[in-house]
Amino acid sequence: EEDYLNFYRELYPMSQDPLFWIHLNIDYPFNLTGILYFPKLNNSLEVQRNKIQLYSNQVYVTDDVKEIVPEFLLLLHGVIDSPDIPLNVSRSYLQSDSNVRKITSYITKKVADKLKQLYKKDKEKFESKWDDVGTFVKYGMISDDKFNDKANAFCLVKNTEGEYSLLDDYIEKIKDTQQDKYDRKVIIYATNEHEQHGYISSALAYGYDVLLMNNMIDNHFMQHLEQKKDKVTFVRVDSDTPDKLVQKDEEKESVLSEKQQEKVKSLFESSLGDLKGGSIELRALSPEDHPVMITKPEFMRRMKEMQMMQGMQMGDLPESHNVVINTNHELIAQKLVAMKSADKKERFSKYLYDLARLNQNMLKGEEMSNFIKTSIEFLR
Repeated sequence: EEDYLNFYRELYPMSQDPLFWIHLNIDYPFNLTGILYFPKLNNSLEVQRNKIQLYSNQVYVTDDVKEIVPEFLLLLHGVIDSPDIPLNVSRSYLQSDSNVRKITSYITKKVADKLKQLYKKDKEKFESKWDDVGTFVKYGMISDDKFNDKANAFCLVKNTEGEYSLLDDYIEKIKDTQQDKYDRKVIIYATNEHEQHGYISSALAYGYDVLLMNNMIDNHFMQHLEQKKDKVTFVRVDSDTPDKLVQKDEEKESVLSEKQQEKVKSLFESSLGDLKGGSIELRALSPEDHPVMITKPEFMRRMKEMQMMQGMQMGDLPESHNVVINTNHELIAQKLVAMKSADKKERFSKYLYDLARLNQNMLKGEEMSNFIKTSIEFLR
């Protein structure tokens, strides 16, 4: 082990020690030796590429190996030596040479086999490195179908309780509690367990499990899985109220009459103003749920995030959110409805809305200062 680490430190003296490595050694149907190292990525794909050096009989050829090594493995570091690759290598030669294609398939298979072996040998150690390894695995599953098929044996997911599962095992685990009326397995996820804590707690109270999907590649990875896995869909924990995260035909009754509900909705519409394309909706939720909740529709939010990742302009996609009022919460059903003063009703409804915005980290600067000032006034 020390020899491998010393060799890596000699090749890349400014880098952190690698997670682990794969020793390649084959003499049929082509000759190839080499060592590939998995570097620490720290949840980033912005690492220097061209870190794999290609040799032919110990004579340096190039460090531009994208025609030989699959794209997702260009993030690896190391050296490859193959006498079957000529010194005067050209891109057109590499693209057409059958030996090169075999080398590419071999490296992909070898990496997949190594990851499977590491997972089986020491699950806890593999889990401890998953935050870094997961970036390679997810990138590989998205970009290479053969690797995707093999990765089912070692692709992990982690929930907000810190528990790891194989992806397919997890889908099986949630099918009884998180299967909707369309027979889809609904995977509920959070991108930040601290900022979305209130929403996670509400989902857990409903008996749901919440995955932590905070890798920079997860947006694309979820879309990939929705295409590859049968009847699997992802919804972020704040994309809807907890009762609607998994769509079922169950409906609760509101303690308010239709007339009272109309008055409550009208009050919020007048006090909140323009929601920039968002909507105000009344729902009969559990009295234990929040009085007012803000949800961000999954499709629109995911589209905006993918555009931002790709450096695209936002275009006409609105920065909208929906406001859901829980008509069964005592602050709505009893306190707000019982208020006589129209001014007090408006101030109180605005305050409940700001509480919901605070839960979504949407209060900043002057708005936060005004919220604190209003809170102090309410306490007097």
